[in-house]
Amino acid sequence: MMNTIVLHGLVPEGAAQDEADVLVQAGAVSTALAALGHLPRLLALNMDLQAAIDELLGIRPRLVFNLVESINGSGRFIHFAPSILEHLRIPFTGARADAILSTSNKLLAKRLLDRAGIRTPPWFEKPGGARRHPGSPFPAGTCLVKSVWEHASIGIDENSLVQARDAGDLMEPILQREAMLGGEWFAESFIEGREFNISLIEEAGRVRVLPPAEILFRGFPSDTPKIVGYRAKWETGSFEFRNTPRTFEFAAEDEGLLRRLSEISMNCWELFGLNGYARVDFRVDGVEVPWVLEVNANPCLSPDAGFIAAAARAGLSYTDVIDRIASGARCG
Repeated sequence: MMNTIVLHGLVPEGAAQDEADVLVQAGAVSTALAALGHLPRLLALNMDLQAAIDELLGIRPRLVFNLVESINGSGRFIHFAPSILEHLRIPFTGARADAILSTSNKLLAKRLLDRAGIRTPPWFEKPGGARRHPGSPFPAGTCLVKSVWEHASIGIDENSLVQARDAGDLMEPILQREAMLGGEWFAESFIEGREFNISLIEEAGRVRVLPPAEILFRGFPSDTPKIVGYRAKWETGSFEFRNTPRTFEFAAEDEGLLRRLSEISMNCWELFGLNGYARVDFRVDGVEVPWVLEVNANPCLSPDAGFIAAAARAGLSYTDVIDRIASGARCG
């Protein structure tokens, strides 16, 4: 049997559901790997990187299934895991360190998307440590304040939307979020419209686009913003969680839009040099222009996650997905 490490971020006792979810993923992935003939062993990563290196050298796994989404509760350290594995020349699943870094930092990702001619909502960066994006004047209107590094809708709720007449109106809410939740924050223009997720998986060296998914906003009152915030993702008893179902059913007139979403997602795969699997999140405005919100180089693999739902729609079982991702493992 193949000696395989399932690597994940250390989850402290009492961690919030978004952080603890990686343990659900690790358990499900381990079960699938065992069914595929691997001998899986969990390894939790914290900031004692030398200890992790020593343990990996001692175990000498033939494969590491990388599920690290954060270290010590911070998404800005996410690229440490693939960096270590590349240094040790151990084959691992998913994206390389540079791809993980450039997609996890939303500002860096937006700059790269913009330079490549892929539409992403205009944004405002806090002056000082960051800067306003040159050549892309910030439009007045509704903006969404979000974290630079954290994903899974952490810190996003109805208070994240701000009416801005100019960039100056955004400084206070950005500073408030930084003081309240820590880390770095920015603001981007809110795209009123539909929300889509496009999942991609590598099969025998080729990228396959899985069936597109749309997030519906059912019965939202007029004063409730149609966003997939933290409650919609993690709080199962909330109105937002119950009323943002995922659908794979589309009208015939959506065919052209869905084809464009798939093409843009493939362009994102190439732009960031992704491996294994990924998900691209979109908003589509009222005249059917797609805007890339985020490129997720290591989307959630929980059995109830959107990526697994898209794979199931394509006829792939959970074990099929893990088999394909493991088969695409590289040394970096």
